[in-house]
Amino acid sequence: MTEPEIEVSEDLVRALLREQHPDLADRPLSEVAGGWGNQMWRLGDDLAVRVQRMDTSPGPQLKERRWLPVLAARLPLPIPTPVRDGSPSARLPKMWTVMTWVPGTPLDQTAITRGDHAADVLAAFLQALHVPAPPEAPGASDFGTHPRDSRDGFERFLGAVDLDAFGFAAGDIRAVWDEAAATPPWPGPRVWVHGDLHPANVVVADGTLAGVVDFGALFAGDPAWDIAAAWLLLPDGGASRFFDRYPPVDEATVRRARGLAAMKCLFLMLMGQNGERGRPGGKPNWGPAGRSALQRVLRSQA
Repeated sequence: MTEPEIEVSEDLVRALLREQHPDLADRPLSEVAGGWGNQMWRLGDDLAVRVQRMDTSPGPQLKERRWLPVLAARLPLPIPTPVRDGSPSARLPKMWTVMTWVPGTPLDQTAITRGDHAADVLAAFLQALHVPAPPEAPGASDFGTHPRDSRDGFERFLGAVDLDAFGFAAGDIRAVWDEAAATPPWPGPRVWVHGDLHPANVVVADGTLAGVVDFGALFAGDPAWDIAAAWLLLPDGGASRFFDRYPPVDEATVRRARGLAAMKCLFLMLMGQNGERGRPGGKPNWGPAGRSALQRVLRSQA
């Protein structure tokens, strides 16, 4: 049996816990819907087991283990932090980690109803996160590059999504991307960046943002990758309020953020399209989130 064929079941996760962390093995255990790079299992009320799924490298989980405890203490929203390390074994040759559980409902399964509050919370969270990172912090990989260096991915998403079915013009989207690709590089210091903020990676409670999860893309570099969340996460009007409260950034950074938001919208739409067509790994509920966010991107200059 090859590694991708291994089914990570409740029995297997419990067996792993008994083998490596027996004091946690008798807690209630239930699979959490969603997840792409990793599969999540809730463990009791306050913990979760995070198991590699599509991620083929242990790097993202090792990065989270190393840096999330450093970041968590100064962030105004809860984030998952590692509690126990799980090692690859004969039972499962994959990386797994026991993390703290972040309460709330993923945004791709609910809606923000307190838009102004959510914009304020997002601005405060990103201001706290976007501080200069130490020299040893991880750099950009697939996440974090300048838009001009990500054009192949953008064009792949643009060509794969059935835009006509939802009334989007490829030329309008490409114009936003071209503006982003024409900007100069981020001129500031390398700051901490989540890198993959989209509706499945934040949780909502009481109608507003309540936590941020999945830091597997964490890097030090251009904050535009996170500022794109102003369009991806917030309802109509939220981006303008966000930029009023986030520390001032130059116009080029806003243009890069808007272009990156457009690319992320296409990714969400593609995953939704795959889900609607029954393709493996598809996420049907990501499609509506991506489409509504793309409408905000195309209507807004900030």
